[in-house]
Amino acid sequence: MSKLLKDILYNVNLKTVSGDMNSVISSVSFDSRESKPGSLFVAVAGTQVNGHDYIDKALDNGATAIVCEKLPKKFRPDTTYVEASDSSRTLGIVASNFYDNPSKKLKLVAVTGTNGKTTTATLLFNLFRNLGYNTGLLSTVNNYINEKVIPASHTTPDAISLNELLSKMVKDGCTHAFMEVSSHAIDQNRVAGIHFAGAIFTNITHDHLDYHVTFDNYIAAKKKLFDNLPPSAFALVNLDDKRGQVMLQNTKAHKFTYGLKFLSDFKARMITNSLEGLELEIDERDAWFKLIGKFNAYNILATYAAGVLLDEEKDDLLTTLSAANTAPGRFERVSVGSGVIAIVDYAHTPDALDNVLQTISSFRTRNEKLITVVGCGGNRDKEKRPIMGSIAVKWSDKVIFTNDNPRNEDPDEIIKDIEAGVSKAYAKKTLVINDRREAIKTACALAQQNDIILVAGKGHEDYQEIKGVKHHFDDREVLKEMLELFKS
Repeated sequence: MSKLLKDILYNVNLKTVSGDMNSVISSVSFDSRESKPGSLFVAVAGTQVNGHDYIDKALDNGATAIVCEKLPKKFRPDTTYVEASDSSRTLGIVASNFYDNPSKKLKLVAVTGTNGKTTTATLLFNLFRNLGYNTGLLSTVNNYINEKVIPASHTTPDAISLNELLSKMVKDGCTHAFMEVSSHAIDQNRVAGIHFAGAIFTNITHDHLDYHVTFDNYIAAKKKLFDNLPPSAFALVNLDDKRGQVMLQNTKAHKFTYGLKFLSDFKARMITNSLEGLELEIDERDAWFKLIGKFNAYNILATYAAGVLLDEEKDDLLTTLSAANTAPGRFERVSVGSGVIAIVDYAHTPDALDNVLQTISSFRTRNEKLITVVGCGGNRDKEKRPIMGSIAVKWSDKVIFTNDNPRNEDPDEIIKDIEAGVSKAYAKKTLVINDRREAIKTACALAQQNDIILVAGKGHEDYQEIKGVKHHFDDREVLKEMLELFKS
């Protein structure tokens, strides 16, 4: 028990300790249902459930030690109680200690930002794998330990699952690991106790205000990651985003910047940008990349810069990156030889949708129509919905508003929120088809030779959540099926 609480006195204010601090702990849990004989239960006041309400249940299931922010009125015999000022932070430190601090045995790099996290983290993972390293990845799409796939349920796992995964990476010989770190995870202390070798900030735009309430809170959550970096780490930020410098203000880490516009430590210049790929000048070297669009130029540059900061040779990095493919569901082409250009992208924020649509528009050379299928998720930030509608009709010739993951919201109300951003001048461009499958089918029916279809919002996801139930649905599968159906 005392080993698990190591370092907490320096990070969390422990108010009271009662019981045997030398007891042997067999497991750590913050879910009372997972408590068992010899386990330590950490009562966390979460967003949905307060763990303090389940202390007795954890004890009934065999827990022998409790960490909480408020001690129960009655103590049970042979139970150790620890009162902490912040049990969520304590959980992170305890979990790290329980798994023998695996993050200290890896070169672990965090990637945070509104857009680009998945692509950048995936590029880094594939880059270091191809450079010959045993490498781990924790991402929105999947978690990987070398070639072993572990399904992901959250962008960033809970503290216990995270340390368990990192521990498995260490046991499998991984020397490097790359992980997406969401603002929710930072705010909820899911990465407390984690030792990062470096952190990357991609950008920050309107998103997650259903959780953070204000944009300032959202920025502060991202900044907390950099504030807590150790002096041995690097902090790499996108200087072209005006909040990049904000992330560096209080960090103890070594500071570095990257960008396309301003003078930065790592700078790139776009030479060619087409549907076939990107040609960039980086560090006075020209290189061709398979990835498409200006937004991917930033992802490539961030990946390259992180590789340099992890002591890899510049030429090796550029050569290996030039063969890299995009992350699943990120500007992913779907082709059946129909002559229609079809793209699936995860763009579910105004900035991401704007970037993708602008990129597509820049490639249009003839009279190709751009047909966009898009919706917004339910039980999430409502403020972005009309903005998404406005952006979609601005760049597209035809827009089909449809369901994304409505969750427990009324799909009709979600679409009304999106349509509120469409001016009367653009109203004739739009269709409303709630059923996402029918929406994609209609887009394929409308498309002619050389036209472009963008299906936005879900990307890699292979489900649709309606009224709390997840149904199998993959935009890429449906799009391919419908393109075949209307293939001339």
